[in-house]
Amino acid sequence: MEKKIYLDDKIFQDAVRFYGTVFSIPPLASKIYAYLLFDFKKEGVTFEEFVHVFNASKSSVSTSLVLLLNAELIVDLNKIDERKRFFYINDEFKRIRFEKIVQKMQDELKLLDDFDVFHKKQNINHDEYDEKVVAYKELLHKNINNIKESLNKL
Repeated sequence: MEKKIYLDDKIFQDAVRFYGTVFSIPPLASKIYAYLLFDFKKEGVTFEEFVHVFNASKSSVSTSLVLLLNAELIVDLNKIDERKRFFYINDEFKRIRFEKIVQKMQDELKLLDDFDVFHKKQNINHDEYDEKVVAYKELLHKNINNIKESLNKL
């Protein structure tokens, strides 16, 4: 089987390390993800090609692909004229990733608001703490708005 994707070894290794850490995924899953990043023509990569390129067992490749699919990092497609499944980077993942980040920041803001209500009910007054919380909440709001604006451009 001929390898149809050509890559730069250093960039590939850097991508494997980076995405393995960022997404907390095992080494083979990280290699598959990094490999798909080099599929610039969006031709897709088959299961068999992954087994061949990484010299890995079918079971290991299958497990890694399922993990990446469930995490929405990749998508698969069956072409009409072929029985094989082709795997691609999920182009929507950047949006999904940052929407999750925004949701976490919004959840944190709600939690901080709940703490504010609790503090007021308990007549707790910590001016320095309150100033820092206000500054932190402002930072969260600014970042939420900035990310939302940027997401509209994707």
